[in-house]
Amino acid sequence: MSHLLLSAIVEPLAAGLSPVWLAVTTPTPAATASPNLLVELFQAAILGIVQGITEFLPISSTAHLIIFRDVFGWQQQKYFVDAIQFGSVVAVVWYFWRDIQTILSGAWQAYQQQEWQREEWKILVGIVVGTIPALFCGFIFKDLIPESPFVIALASIFMALLLGLAEKFGTRKRDFNQLEVKDGFLVGLGQTLALVPGASRSGSTLTTALFLGLQRQTAARFSFLLGIPTLTIATLYQSTKALRSIESFLPLLIGIISTFIFSYLSIAWLLKFLQRKSTWVFVWYRLAFGSIILGAIAAGWRPVGG
Repeated sequence: MSHLLLSAIVEPLAAGLSPVWLAVTTPTPAATASPNLLVELFQAAILGIVQGITEFLPISSTAHLIIFRDVFGWQQQKYFVDAIQFGSVVAVVWYFWRDIQTILSGAWQAYQQQEWQREEWKILVGIVVGTIPALFCGFIFKDLIPESPFVIALASIFMALLLGLAEKFGTRKRDFNQLEVKDGFLVGLGQTLALVPGASRSGSTLTTALFLGLQRQTAARFSFLLGIPTLTIATLYQSTKALRSIESFLPLLIGIISTFIFSYLSIAWLLKFLQRKSTWVFVWYRLAFGSIILGAIAAGWRPVGG
């Protein structure tokens, strides 16, 4: 029996052929070249944490995702990173679901009764007119601004200075019941700054709202509500591209779930934080973040693909 087994191995070798069992157990080049699924899942979960924490804090999720990928040399496609924002969309809608229901039902009643000064009507119209500038400018300029570390650093520092000025000179006297339609339009104009990588959608809207004299928590709350349509439309647009280009759906799902969890926690934390504290911690953080990137570039650091 052993003689027959030995012959089955030796004879093919003598003929210049590989034994059958070697052909079966030896991995093919395609198998060894494919990335490890566990590594992909781990990276997706980490990117989801970064996206979730930074999307609703005024520090720019895009900036942190790009820098994070470049520092660690991860190769996720841009569409993948954009698509996991769907978790942030679900989180903000879930968190503010009661507010959304109240605004929509109140606005509908105002429309039926022609009460154009009703609070819910003004908020809804403000959100609608505030969404238009971001969508219009995004359609035109989205692909014209490079997502480079240098641009991110400058935008981070610039927005830190603006947020500091808003914190210092904003009156912070108006609450949610005093919102006007013009507030929505002006905050929406501020939202267009988020087209610049590193500016931050929540940072630009929060800064604008503080300049308009809104209380910190009101400014953040209105910022989140106003950003829902823009964030949703942009995410759905990018997600269609991601679904056409990704090789495995599981890492994307893990990234979305991770993003959802940490987005929800981030929203809840920030609203409570702004009840007691100012935004200066984000001002100093953004200054440090941008300065470190500029210092790294000056020292010779080059991002992946840069």
